[in-house]
Amino acid sequence: MKYTLSLALSILASLAFLSCSDDANFQNHTLELKLPETSFDYISEKRKIENLKLPDFTFLNSIHPSFSNSQVFNGFNSSNNFDVDNNEAATLGRVLFYDGKLSKNNATACASCHHQEKAFADASDLSPGFGGKLTTRNSMGFSNLSTNNNFFWDSRQNLMTNLVKEPVTNHIEMGMEDMPSLIEKLKTIDYYPQLFEDAYGSSYIDEHRYANAISQFLASITSTQSSYDRAIEKDFEPFSELQKLGMAIFFSDKAKCSSCHSGVNFAAADGSAGEYAESAGTANIGLDLSYADQGKHDGQFKIPSLRNIALTAPYMHDGRFESLRDVLNHYNQNIQAHENLDEKLKSGGKPIKLGLNSLELDALEAFLETLSDDNLVNNPMFSNPFQF
Repeated sequence: MKYTLSLALSILASLAFLSCSDDANFQNHTLELKLPETSFDYISEKRKIENLKLPDFTFLNSIHPSFSNSQVFNGFNSSNNFDVDNNEAATLGRVLFYDGKLSKNNATACASCHHQEKAFADASDLSPGFGGKLTTRNSMGFSNLSTNNNFFWDSRQNLMTNLVKEPVTNHIEMGMEDMPSLIEKLKTIDYYPQLFEDAYGSSYIDEHRYANAISQFLASITSTQSSYDRAIEKDFEPFSELQKLGMAIFFSDKAKCSSCHSGVNFAAADGSAGEYAESAGTANIGLDLSYADQGKHDGQFKIPSLRNIALTAPYMHDGRFESLRDVLNHYNQNIQAHENLDEKLKSGGKPIKLGLNSLELDALEAFLETLSDDNLVNNPMFSNPFQF
């Protein structure tokens, strides 16, 4: 079914909801909800993660003397399976994700802080909420969430269906009093009864169905077609010598990047197993000697996936670093000697200094850029369904 429903938005709602232009010409336009006659195939999109591969990196021994293959497969988080899994539910989730009416004043959507063109991150260090106040942490980019078992910078949630409830009721982000208030509001919006019926067989709207639908949409946002992924089948022949050098350094014992950012998702395992199980996939990376924001505790923050990392600046939980080179410089020479500093970032009890030269830093940056996925940022199935 095709929905074409007029949404007369105020100037404030247009600015805050879209968060993509300051052109005054669009402020008075009317947005319409436009969905395809046949739903996108979100289920097949989610399954693409199953085909991601770990390459044979043995040839990198000849490129960098301290290479070591320390990759670990980041499998699916079985707890994120859905009791109702269909394309119509994910379509409903897409509408919910982009709908500013989920906020207290109809001005802020989930997408207001998570932009497709930024791999669902935000270009600002902190993001404005429904009332103009700034969030306390940087809006993290995301993809391949079904491989995750830890969400938010402090890893306080391990289920997507819980993840999607918190921003709506946060007093800065979207401002709804509680989930029952949101559900009652959804019942008054004319396009949701039919969307819920298409997804679940009846127009009944409740908290469980809301969380299931929006989680299914998020789970479908996959990153599987980066330059790195495409080069695996060709033994990285398409890579430049600089990119190959950067890859070798990334997986080397000297830089140890892959000891934290491992597997097909370049993340901390799944946050429930391995070395980072106790810390739920978080680590203190020596950003400060004393943290105003303690993260999970003692300055520990989520080890994020590096997929699309070149698109998600600024970086870290507070957005302090404006560029990838700033991040690399931190690990190369600026790690602080916090008492809870991760052991992998120590040598002789002191913060490591990698001693990478300019060429090696250039190479690392070039490799990280190969993790960007043009399909993710341009795929219409992930785009805003509310259009002029």
